[in-house]
Amino acid sequence: MPDGVRLVVWDGRTDLPADVAAEVDVVVVPHDAGRGVLSRLRDLPQLTAVQIPSAGFEHVLRHLPPDVVLCNGRGVHDDETAELALALVLASLRGLDDYVRAQDRREWAPRTRPSLADRRAVVVGYGAIGGAVARRLEAFAVDVVRVATTARDDDGVPVHGIDELPDLLPGADVVILTVPLTDSTRGMVDAAFLARMPDGALLVNVARGKVVDTAALLAELTTGRLRAALDVTDPEPLPSEHPLWDAPGLILTPHEGGNTTATPRRMVALIQTQLDRLAAGDEPANVVART
Repeated sequence: MPDGVRLVVWDGRTDLPADVAAEVDVVVVPHDAGRGVLSRLRDLPQLTAVQIPSAGFEHVLRHLPPDVVLCNGRGVHDDETAELALALVLASLRGLDDYVRAQDRREWAPRTRPSLADRRAVVVGYGAIGGAVARRLEAFAVDVVRVATTARDDDGVPVHGIDELPDLLPGADVVILTVPLTDSTRGMVDAAFLARMPDGALLVNVARGKVVDTAALLAELTTGRLRAALDVTDPEPLPSEHPLWDAPGLILTPHEGGNTTATPRRMVALIQTQLDRLAAGDEPANVVART
């Protein structure tokens, strides 16, 4: 700990002693924090900063008291989430889900599958995670199209604005979602969005489930026109009776993007950086909101 910093281990599920609560100015929220943990943030009168482990932060905003900065886990999950995005793309295109089922049946069933090479992939949400996804795709001889909120030039690499998506989707073999959940991205992938994707295209979502209109996606999967690979769903967790479980052409993983052995080490490094900056009176890194 930097000089002058007192560390208090708190599970967030019980109230802190009054004398401790009166002094807490920074809270590092655990990965498995529920609403009960977040709701207790308003009981800390000296709170100035909250550090969360995830890149997404929409679920925390309503729990923050006034005059608090919120910092997300940017940089902690970039590589792990990008790994999963690429794994889902390859598994779906090369039919690994079908082959695993065939293995269970002891069935030798080769067939020609789409290759990732020479395909066009549109990465929607070209931030830290989107950039990590794009770099990996380039190693597979993919034509990567980057899309962010607004158009820009990123060291000579063109980044398209979100308003250009209607013209970009018809040429996309793969669409990968890495956007944060905001008012503008909620339900962004609706029936019109999906209708613009060409027959046989693949949708991969490692962002948030509510970015996609589940009913609209189910309609496309049921006809077999599109395929999908989802690490996040709406609703989430996915109820056992939900029709997504039986949708053809779909691979599901249970929100595993950052659930790897690399996460704890990277999170510790980020917390150390934040404590050093705050103790020195500097602005913390990864500020995503101020109340």
